[in-house]
Amino acid sequence: MNSLVATPPVPPHFYEHTRLSPTRSMSTPQSSSSRKRKADEDSNDHDVRMSASPTNSPAFSHRPLPANRPMKRSRPNVSGRPLTVPRLLETLDTDALRSVLRSMCERHPELNDEVVHTAPRPSVSSTLQVLSNYQSTLRSSFPLGGDPTSDYAYNRVRQHLTNLLDALSDFTPHFLPPNESQASTSLSYLDGATNIIHSLPRWSSPQNNIEKDSAYEEMCKAWILVIREAAKRGGGIQLQYGGWDQKLAKHNQISGGKLQNAVNELSSILGWMGGSGFQGHGGSSNADPGSIREQLLSGTYGHGMPLKVGPW
Repeated sequence: MNSLVATPPVPPHFYEHTRLSPTRSMSTPQSSSSRKRKADEDSNDHDVRMSASPTNSPAFSHRPLPANRPMKRSRPNVSGRPLTVPRLLETLDTDALRSVLRSMCERHPELNDEVVHTAPRPSVSSTLQVLSNYQSTLRSSFPLGGDPTSDYAYNRVRQHLTNLLDALSDFTPHFLPPNESQASTSLSYLDGATNIIHSLPRWSSPQNNIEKDSAYEEMCKAWILVIREAAKRGGGIQLQYGGWDQKLAKHNQISGGKLQNAVNELSSILGWMGGSGFQGHGGSSNADPGSIREQLLSGTYGHGMPLKVGPW
């Protein structure tokens, strides 16, 4: 009986809404709404990130921009290479530099003149220091114990003794006129060089002392040359007031009279200047330096004295 109940009719507009598929009719409005919400959320997130960015913060807006930093020089070539000459020379000590320079001059003799004109002129103190180094080497080469004046000791140190005497022979002409024009410089060197000779050992065998005696003989000639040249300059006033008469007399005494000719030369020059000469082993001149100085200053020095011509 219930099945015979009539079903109510469906309104016509119902079919208009059901023409589209349920999936399409349900998804289209939902997708559009989702995209809109997502766009709004993305926009809000972007605004939040921009507001939280340090560039928009008040503290950052007042922070100074970093200065331009210099670019570090790049070294593309990292392979090994030899040092430049200036850097190489910085690593060499004095002995190594001398060795390199000596080797270059031996291989290229034309460099000798260039070195002589470029190198500074040796001073008296530096030259005497070199001679003192030779002297120290000689002393340290003596054998321990035994007789230091024996032939055995002489043979042990002979090469070092020769090195010292050769250096002395080479350096002395450099400080003599005409190469050296200042008498004070020449006299200062001779004073120190003579002391070097005094320090040389005296051997028990006479033949071993020939080298030292020859050094005294050459030094005596050097003293005479300098004394004569000094007498020609300023009336020999350098000899008169430098106390060289006493110094030379002392050297002569220590040498055992090996410098007597130089003492006689200085004595004759001081006598010509108006003073009485000193004798041999340490006498001093009795000339009055004050009177000679006054005569030189007044221009009356030498008046009434006999004129000497030629070597004195």
